[in-house]
Parts: sequence; structure tokens; C-alpha cells
Amino acid sequence: MITIKLCGLRDPQHVKVASDLGVKYVGFVFFNQSPRYLAIEDAESLLDSAPDNLVKVGLLVNPDDQLVRSVCRLNLDIIQLHGSETCERVREIKKVGGLPVIKAVGLNGREDLKKIYSYAKVADQILVDAKPNPDSKLPGGNGLQFDWELIRNNSWDFPWFLAGGLNEKNVLEALMKTNAKQIDLSSGIEDEDGQKDVTKIRKFVHKVKNYEDYKEC
Repeated sequence: MITIKLCGLRDPQHVKVASDLGVKYVGFVFFNQSPRYLAIEDAESLLDSAPDNLVKVGLLVNPDDQLVRSVCRLNLDIIQLHGSETCERVREIKKVGGLPVIKAVGLNGREDLKKIYSYAKVADQILVDAKPNPDSKLPGGNGLQFDWELIRNNSWDFPWFLAGGLNEKNVLEALMKTNAKQIDLSSGIEDEDGQKDVTKIRKFVHKVKNYEDYKEC
């Protein structure tokens, strides 16, 4: 069964739709340079009202301890680190926040693969994403796709997500090439204004479920 994570949610309706569709993880962005930024004061009621079947993830980018503590006081289950945090910093954040950590690792070439193994030793889960362009202001959520052939034959024994430019049109190919069991997307379910689109959310989730039915045949 493919596990889905939808990131960058800000609207209670979208959180409910995710729950109704059987999505497991929902992500909330606490990075003020992101168009999906959610202020802590706005997040509190949204998280408290989220259905119990959802795993709530708080995304941070190179946070200081004060921000980690503030975010971890919210009704979250996991922290996602999407910056340039070192392995040692990941350890520190786990200790400060007291929550499990997903560490995002950007890929562009084979030389980036070794980072995955290093972070897997300190993080609870890994999120494999496309490395952003050098001039990008955002570390993720840019709609960029990396070469899936880089991880086609992986034999990882740790939990991981596939991310990076996924959408309704390419997700089946991505699943077949990478054999990913968990997937993450944000921009692939947004409209032209960068707002989440309920129709796109439904179509994406149904496409993934159709893939599962196909695999079972």
C-alpha cells in the first residue's frame, strides 16, 4: 500500500479532504519565505481540529532552538527538516523538540546518494527530493523532478518518501521506477496561484489507488 503525504496545507477543508481520502501524512510549513508559510498562531487551531487519523508534520528549514520548541509545542507528530542541517544538528533538534524527524535530502547526481545513508543514521525517516536550483529561495516545493534512475535499484532498509515534482501525470511512472512505498507532494496539487486544489488532490489520490489495484492484479 502506497502511503501519501500532502505538504503545505493551510486550509481546514484541504485537511479534511486529505483525511476523507485516506491520506496518512499532512505537512504544515513553518518557513516564512515559503508561499505556503503557516504562522504558529494560525497553526494551533488548524492542527487541533485535524482528524485523529492524520499524522501531522511540521516542516522547518534550518531552525534555531527557539523555533523548534515553539513548533513542537503544537499538536504535531513529526518534524521535517528541509534545510542544510548537518547530521549533528538533526540529533540536536530531535533532543530539543522531543519529536521524530524526517530529513529531506536533495538529489541531483550520484554524488548526493551518500548523504542519504548518513542522514538515515540520525533521522527517523528520509525524504528524497530534487536538489533546488542554486538561485532558488525555496529548498523544496519547487516542482522539480530528479532522475529517478538514480534510486531505481536501491535496497534501503529505512523508511523513506519519494518527493520532487510529483503530480497526477507522472506519479505512476515514478512509483514503477523507484518502487517507493511513501510519496510526498505539494506543488503538484496546486493551482496557478499556488493554492491547494481539491480536484487535484482527489485526482492524485485516486491515481495512486488505481496503481495499487493494478499491482494487485
